[in-house]
Amino acid sequence: MVRDVVTVKPDDQVADAIRLLAEHDVSALPVIDDDENVVGVISEADLIHRPEIGTEKQRSWWLEAVTPASTLAGEFAKSHGRRVEEVMSTDVVSASEDTPLGEIATLLERHRIKRVPILRGGRLVGIVSRSNLIQALASSSRAQSNSGGESDRKIRLELLDRLEHPDWIDFGERNVIVSSGVVHLWGLVGSQDEHKALLALPEGVPGVVSVSDEMIPGYV
Repeated sequence: MVRDVVTVKPDDQVADAIRLLAEHDVSALPVIDDDENVVGVISEADLIHRPEIGTEKQRSWWLEAVTPASTLAGEFAKSHGRRVEEVMSTDVVSASEDTPLGEIATLLERHRIKRVPILRGGRLVGIVSRSNLIQALASSSRAQSNSGGESDRKIRLELLDRLEHPDWIDFGERNVIVSSGVVHLWGLVGSQDEHKALLALPEGVPGVVSVSDEMIPGYV
């Protein structure tokens, strides 16, 4: 799971939540209260019908007449709400830290969602997304086919250790894969200097053959 999760509070502005979704290239944000309990999730699906972009739901008069008032009220809140708590979904599908990956995959598929918050006593400790599962599968496949898998594992652990110390980067372990001595770095980076520093990070690590730059610039 990813431990450094971007979150919002119920009384945060929807505009700020939208900015965070775009900046961090994620499809949803857990909503937490002051005690770090998860009280909801705000996702792309909660924001697709907004008058700002001309996507507010439009119904014929007769269809609107037979639509339950509670449904109409809920849709109005989602399309016009300015605070996160007015827009977020409160029916949160979650899992615990010891939930098998197979069960998490089933939750993602059954509920047609892209990520599952991981909770400990109701508090958020991480998140697992579809892409995290694909990355785990990719790492597993490479390790099985790579005779130097143990060496790759040591290289990756060394890189993760180096990534724990700088205070200029938020680059989680989900973005580092090592295969046959080749370090694959991918994900969103915030600046050109950060990009250069990440490329220099593997230098001097024993066993590194080369660095594959698969990162996505999040800057102009």
